[in-house]
Amino acid sequence: MSYNVKLSGVMPALITPFDANNRIDFDAFEKLLMHFREAGVTGWVPNGSTGEYFSQSTEERRSVLQFVKDFANEDDVLIAGTNAAATREVIEQTAIAKEIGYHNVLLAPPFFTRPTQDELISHYETVLAEVDVNLVLYSYPLKDGADISFEVMDHFADNPRVIGIKESSGVLQRAIDISSRYEGRIQLVSGSDDIALDFMFWGADSWICGPSNCMAKACCELDRLYKAGELIAAKDLMKKLYRAMNILESGKFVQKIKFGAELQGLDVGECRAPLGPLTEVEKAEFAEAMQPILAM
Repeated sequence: MSYNVKLSGVMPALITPFDANNRIDFDAFEKLLMHFREAGVTGWVPNGSTGEYFSQSTEERRSVLQFVKDFANEDDVLIAGTNAAATREVIEQTAIAKEIGYHNVLLAPPFFTRPTQDELISHYETVLAEVDVNLVLYSYPLKDGADISFEVMDHFADNPRVIGIKESSGVLQRAIDISSRYEGRIQLVSGSDDIALDFMFWGADSWICGPSNCMAKACCELDRLYKAGELIAAKDLMKKLYRAMNILESGKFVQKIKFGAELQGLDVGECRAPLGPLTEVEKAEFAEAMQPILAM
């Protein structure tokens, strides 16, 4: 397989729709993916934290990966979330993804265990040795309890199968450092949504984007405007997006994303436990912030 994968454009970190019986709703899923395709996304990232992979059985995860793979066009980039708490399970999930046809996986540090940086290097090395895939690192220390240090990135910087890092720390200085230190080696992928335009300026050509589940057209338009050099228009659009994205980052991220999809006429159901429903106050606050985006 070729390891020279160029990541570009907006790739939704896909939510997983559930029906009233808490089963995966593939009819709703197809409508969602059609909506994204019309908006202009460049790829698909199923089974991440936004997709509630933590609540799914292995067979459910497999069915989601297969469904998205079957929907995708030949030139769409596919990146499977295959994270788990133990290296053994990550290898199992990654092997399933590869079997279905995913050549790229997105991996945060294993949750709960808080590995040291040496343990994290060993973890990623083991996964790469066991399954022939490309790796996009995923830095989200607030959620995972462990960071991906520059020591880890230095170790993998010249490995052609470690193609990028989704940077979700929210620290712009770190993104600038990654972009300048690893240019041409590790691609910077935007994952801090409320400063996405800043990431673009500092070299992030792609955006693995949770908010695109409920504002896909606007996210794709921001990417287009920046790449067209229309920076004033891009800045104005980022202002429209900022408040809604900032509210998303304040807590109950997945619940608000799913409610935002509902505001666009996409019924994707509730989240699975332990994620609970939004309050009416939370719904009203997010709906108000979404108004300028929905009016576009």
